[in-house]
Amino acid sequence: MYVTSGNDTEQLLTLEAMVRAANAFTDAATGNGDAVDMRQVLDDAGFPRAVIAPEAAIRRAAERFTDLLPRVQSLPDVDVGTATLWINAELTELEISPSLTDHGEAALHIHWTPASATFDDQVLADFLMALTNELCDNGTTRFGRCAADDCERLFYDSSRNGSRRFCSDPRCASRTHTADHRKRKKTTRKHTA
Repeated sequence: MYVTSGNDTEQLLTLEAMVRAANAFTDAATGNGDAVDMRQVLDDAGFPRAVIAPEAAIRRAAERFTDLLPRVQSLPDVDVGTATLWINAELTELEISPSLTDHGEAALHIHWTPASATFDDQVLADFLMALTNELCDNGTTRFGRCAADDCERLFYDSSRNGSRRFCSDPRCASRTHTADHRKRKKTTRKHTA
């Protein structure tokens, strides 16, 4: 995934990939999902090097993301100052050396790490730099936790009015809306009886 100058879409895709990875790791840890295939998560998210990255780099990316997971999960609950502190600390661990490139079929875009960087460094830098830009633009307000009673998944709210309430699992919204409907129906019957 690359952040393209002036293109919020790449930043959005990177943030959504970070949230998707966080949810996959959370689901696996709680027994609600399979073991995380980090290569597949990153490939699905549009990281073109994920398919050819060495297994060791994929494993390191998964381990490093697991270390970062509690902080990513805290985004809906922390203020900008707290998030800024930990993001700055994480950024000091990476060699950030921005450069412009246009390899393959990709348009001109920014690489946050030097050409010699490992794939896991690239992934972490992309996640952290997208998050950095998001904090500057919106703080932590666009990160949320699913409103379904039995779900703790995160979401990134890219809606125009910031009204998203549920994770990407359509069953969460459906269960909640059905329960609310039944509750209203039951209350209506009580009042008319």
